[in-house]
Amino acid sequence: MARSTGTLLGWLAVCCLAVVVPVSTLLVWTDPQAPRSLSERLVAVWRTSAETLRLGGITGAPLRMLLSVVLGLIALLCVSTLVGVVTTGLGDRLEELRRGRSTVLERGHAVVLGWSDQVFTVVGELVAAQSARSRGVVAVLADRDSTEMAAALHTALGATGGVRIVCRSGSPADPDALALLTPSAADSVLVMPSDDDNADLEVIRVLLALRALLGAQAGPPVVAAVRDERHLTAARLAAGPRGTVLETEATTARLLVQAARNPGLVAALRDLLDLAGAEFHVVDEPEAEGLEFGEIALRYASACPVGLLLPDGRALLTPAARTRCGPGDRLIVVAPDERPERATAPDAHVDAGVMAPADAVPGQPARFLLLGWNSRAPLVTDLLSRTVRPGSVLDVVTGPRTAPDASRLVGRPGGGRLTATHRTGELTRPEQAAGLDLFGYDCVIVLGPDAEAVSFGPDDQTLLTLLTLRSCEEEAGRPLPVVAELSDHRSRALAPLGPRSAAVVRAELTALVMARISHAPALASLFEELFASRGGALALSPATRYVLPGREASFATVVAAALGRGECAIGYRAHAPHGTDRPGDVRLAPRKSERRVWSAGDEVLVVAPPDPPVVSPGDERPSPGERRTLPGMRGEERVGTDDSPASGPPLD
Repeated sequence: MARSTGTLLGWLAVCCLAVVVPVSTLLVWTDPQAPRSLSERLVAVWRTSAETLRLGGITGAPLRMLLSVVLGLIALLCVSTLVGVVTTGLGDRLEELRRGRSTVLERGHAVVLGWSDQVFTVVGELVAAQSARSRGVVAVLADRDSTEMAAALHTALGATGGVRIVCRSGSPADPDALALLTPSAADSVLVMPSDDDNADLEVIRVLLALRALLGAQAGPPVVAAVRDERHLTAARLAAGPRGTVLETEATTARLLVQAARNPGLVAALRDLLDLAGAEFHVVDEPEAEGLEFGEIALRYASACPVGLLLPDGRALLTPAARTRCGPGDRLIVVAPDERPERATAPDAHVDAGVMAPADAVPGQPARFLLLGWNSRAPLVTDLLSRTVRPGSVLDVVTGPRTAPDASRLVGRPGGGRLTATHRTGELTRPEQAAGLDLFGYDCVIVLGPDAEAVSFGPDDQTLLTLLTLRSCEEEAGRPLPVVAELSDHRSRALAPLGPRSAAVVRAELTALVMARISHAPALASLFEELFASRGGALALSPATRYVLPGREASFATVVAAALGRGECAIGYRAHAPHGTDRPGDVRLAPRKSERRVWSAGDEVLVVAPPDPPVVSPGDERPSPGERRTLPGMRGEERVGTDDSPASGPPLD
């Protein structure tokens, strides 16, 4: 074999003849019906050998027999070459498929670029969105082995209901690798940030690669996420006009703050953002033009309108009840499907006699305990200082290594709203936890260290802290409101959470929002408004704020009472069952006709208007009639009976 192919063929021919000719001779000589003469027997040996070697077996003159051998060899060579070509082609194709380098020949598919822990959440939501199609496809491109990616996704997601998950290997920042997924024919493209330190720079490179491949204006909607707010502007420029870029760190911090101020909100947010049950929808309702929002809110039997999507793409959440729906406005609703059922008589189920008085109850100062420190802790403390009531307290307990950073931050003045203190301690020691007066806080926020700052898993420290808090709960026999941040979604099942505890998986909310925007791009402005750092937004309020306790009332009555307070009720959570400390799940978008006896322990999930700015002594007060808004987050509301814009009452 080392000498040449010809030498190899020669030896193969000699070996074949050395076996075939003696065996053929033996067959002829042992045949009872074989010819008697030697010449005839030699001819029979020739024919048997020629048939075995597929040489034709022509007899006669030596020249004819030689030509027969030549033709047989040529035929054998052609057939062998054809078999080799087919085998080699199939092998190369299978190897190409195994390496994930073949082109995806699909249309209307979803494309996911990059790999991180949240890819399972995103692909799972995309599979649910694609399941309505007869041939749904989700294509994933990452710089990993395609077979390993496919195995991990199928193990995590299980049965996909007919939706195919196609994985390809290559760098998402390479236009040639991007072309394998045919993004120009896709319905949506999602760019996932990795878990590396340079994740944001890689996202920007991927967005630029998409721009180079598809052009600045063409292509499907693109949804991306960055971790650091400093890279948000550059990523949005790279994404272009068809792109939506979210920030994971700030969104996680906002969710932690909202969950700390409203225990039980985490599960409700997950239910709102996933595609199971009720979620946000944008509904075209031509008949709603000219109607007041308060009237529209009671027109649907099992949907809860929360705002309007204006013709310019801005979302107007919780408009005043007298706001009229203008030309081109679309409704933003929470409903089980995209075509909500209308009510036969909008006001038939509203009982004004059981509504609670609309007395304004001032919010009370709150006390928070922050255990741990990481890169998101400054965002959490800043949001708390801007959204809590004056007189609130934040106590920070960190390990010795993070003491300097924490001390510098909590020492900043909070404008009189928030008083922050800092101490160092071992978070996993029960004796130190017992000396913190845990049950004197409205909420305990647990943060784990950054992954690059420790040699062990970032969730290990958080799990140990939760174990310590859980032991304090069991010793005191009282539930403790705890909100913990986790980095890995697999740690959620391991977290020892109490009845009033919740876990926020870092970037999971952003992954759910990305999947929802890719499915319905019109919702981008809604989520920008919903998760803006303006306070309020989603809240669980006591049911006694809307209806009298111990009285039977329909959910339509709750909706009408919430509208009178400038809020939109979208669901409720029943009080904890007898003998348990854990309340029930939030029931989203119940039927307006549903009646129940409302107790003091029930809670109503509402979309609330922005919190008014908290003015402390020494702060600059707005002049009468002046309106404070956050630019780019919430526009001017339209009130009154005409289409002309009008400013609302001053926020004081």
